[in-house]
Amino acid sequence: MRQRSRGRATLAAVAAMCAVAALPGQAYGAGSPASYTFDPDAEAVSGAEISTDAPSLKSGSVYKSSIKVHQKLYYRLNLDAKTNAYVSAVVVPKGGGKVAYGDGITVSIRDSSDLQCSSQDARFQSAEYPRPIAAYAYRTVNKDSSSCQGAGTYNVLIERESEDTSGPQDWDLELRYASEPQLAKGGSTPTEAPEDWPSASPPPPSPATDNRRHGGSSYYDATSLETGEWKDEIAPGQTLFYRVPVDWGQQIFATAGLGNSTAPDADDYISGAIAMSLDNPARGHVDAASPMAYKGEPAVVSLDPVPPVAYENRFASDSSVSAMRFAGWYYLSVTLSPEVAKPYGSKPFPLTVSVKVDGKAGATPYAGDAGIFGVTQDDRDLARSGQSGPQAAESRSSNMKLVGAAGIGAGAVLVLGLGAWVLLARRGAATAPAGTGDSGQQPFGGPPQAW
Repeated sequence: MRQRSRGRATLAAVAAMCAVAALPGQAYGAGSPASYTFDPDAEAVSGAEISTDAPSLKSGSVYKSSIKVHQKLYYRLNLDAKTNAYVSAVVVPKGGGKVAYGDGITVSIRDSSDLQCSSQDARFQSAEYPRPIAAYAYRTVNKDSSSCQGAGTYNVLIERESEDTSGPQDWDLELRYASEPQLAKGGSTPTEAPEDWPSASPPPPSPATDNRRHGGSSYYDATSLETGEWKDEIAPGQTLFYRVPVDWGQQIFATAGLGNSTAPDADDYISGAIAMSLDNPARGHVDAASPMAYKGEPAVVSLDPVPPVAYENRFASDSSVSAMRFAGWYYLSVTLSPEVAKPYGSKPFPLTVSVKVDGKAGATPYAGDAGIFGVTQDDRDLARSGQSGPQAAESRSSNMKLVGAAGIGAGAVLVLGLGAWVLLARRGAATAPAGTGDSGQQPFGGPPQAW
């Protein structure tokens, strides 16, 4: 019994340590601006300036690349005639660089004859400071279209545009290639984009009881949020990432508010100080709030209303509507201009992120597992707990290790108990009076039972 108590105490201590390690947001400090965290599974790849030399990308994979000023880079896709393909590029300017209004990239997918299937650009615009921005392109199968429909080789082309006043540094790229699941057979989906939807912002959500969550440094480690008002801190030059599960038929609203400065006698006007962006599960850009100026007083930026998630949104000509084409994790990023530090100091500023997911979740149009283009109960649980993807994976790993340790501990105790029983049996046999050795009686009630 003493050994059993010790084993239980040890397992309880291990469980407590794992629980502490899994607390949401605790792995991140709210101090100085952090660098962008690339997906650790990203494979290094170099784009080619000649299309015939382009490296192939694999569906479901993530890549890390880079692009020089005014460079055009090709990557290759091998597509069938029935799967929708999406390739996104996240631009990550290196620290200390300078960007201008027109700087950015254009991502396009082209067939073997260089006919463009689709394209999207990402620009820094009036928020003229380095930060991660994203764009995507896609090849979708449409029976009413005659272009980009066949199986074969397609090219992804990424083009960088930079003003003469911009910095000459290379930009890092995080590339992601995802394939959309097939539609369920026998199901029907509308083929025209909706003409109207609820555009009035709902009442702001109530603050959660424990409403402090610190944003991640990239899409990879974005902090999970659900409907609520969440408190954070952001330093000048820092970009924070959050992700929100938005299911079919649901609509997302978001605002970001910066608190006032306590710097004495500082009232400088910083234009475009706060930038906020929304991206979809394929890392495609949905919309950006108009960058808000800051002059030491509370300031708020809000996203314009976007439509509820629907498959038919893809047929819209408006890119903000078209990007709301599938369910999954939607990503919010908030950046504070480094220029704010000059008059107001470099210490973190109080930040409030308000998120509202409105509407009842609908059924998926896909057959089988939707992958990143769906919302699961596990996703909703992560949004409730505030864990990022890596934190959730670490928590699962810790739990498996705990289960393994418990199994090994119980096995060790059982082996020790059996050994003790055998030793006692041998001693009993050696000291037993003649004629009692075959009685069939086990010493001390028989061998120990496993618990």
